[in-house]
Amino acid sequence: MRNFLITGGAGFIGSNYVTFLLEHYPDCRVVVYDKLTYAGNLNNLLAHKNDTRYAFVKGDICDSAAVRETLVAHQIDTIVNFAAETHVDRSLSDAGSFVNTDVYGTFVLLEAARELKLERYHQISTDEVYGEILTGSSNEEYPIQTRSPYSASKAGADLMVLAYFTSFGLPVTITRGSNNIGPYQYPEKVVPLFITNAIDDKPLPIYGDGLQMRDYQYVGDHCEGIDLVLRQGELGQVYNLGTGSETRNIDMANLILDLLGKPKTLLQYITDRPGHDRRYALDVRKINALGWHSRHDFAAALEATVRWYRENEWWWREIKSGAYYQAYYHTHYSGREVAAPNPAH
Repeated sequence: MRNFLITGGAGFIGSNYVTFLLEHYPDCRVVVYDKLTYAGNLNNLLAHKNDTRYAFVKGDICDSAAVRETLVAHQIDTIVNFAAETHVDRSLSDAGSFVNTDVYGTFVLLEAARELKLERYHQISTDEVYGEILTGSSNEEYPIQTRSPYSASKAGADLMVLAYFTSFGLPVTITRGSNNIGPYQYPEKVVPLFITNAIDDKPLPIYGDGLQMRDYQYVGDHCEGIDLVLRQGELGQVYNLGTGSETRNIDMANLILDLLGKPKTLLQYITDRPGHDRRYALDVRKINALGWHSRHDFAAALEATVRWYRENEWWWREIKSGAYYQAYYHTHYSGREVAAPNPAH
């Protein structure tokens, strides 16, 4: 594995993985293939623009001709597929684009990998395919129980990947990650949204009672886990990647305010979103057995993330001041304020 195609590599996790590859493997070559939709940002990759081992191709994973042309032109032997529509809120209003990119786009990549006999194909998935986990935790054998168009589209992609392993012997692996935080995350996602709003003394919109629980992992740790599975994971297998512990959303919001020295009056409760999963929890013993453990606990991951957004306002202010982001924010958060629940929370 020397010539990598990183689809969705201008996005949050993808760009961090590109940096990981270029820093850890001097002999590798990395081609980023990205459609540059609203969340794809070449500013995420500025550090590599003069690196001769890096190249960028603007393209859509649903375009089979363009995918094949890129694979052949750059002698790609390994695909790592980060390309996806990823935000639950958006999937509730535009499910079709999620099915198209996440399911059909994955099919196009798999077909190309099969026909060109690539060495490896790795799929980036999500813990959300397991659905709501009210007690205990989900291991890799846990049934898929999706509850949003986003998670359903990611589950469909996973099943297609595994089908290509069984039907055609394509050398595949899948990782299902918990919520990532860290540099270059588009500020519609809850952690950068809360951080950047708090920096500007704007309200932090809390869905429902704020007691939903998530496993927040640092993106750099996630990239290490992806790379370990790619190189040492068993073909045809799924691996969960996360810290193995969960944090309530309201506690996350309060910690952000504490780290920034902002008042709790910035907390603003809003009506919950439809089908909002109460809790995700991953059993990570399978990846631990390969030797991977998250380096950051939640507090350390959040502190590093807050520091990055404080030090890189140039990156997110341009995004948040744009008409596209402003329209999204107004559509999803305006007029939804409700009274705060029990103050003890």
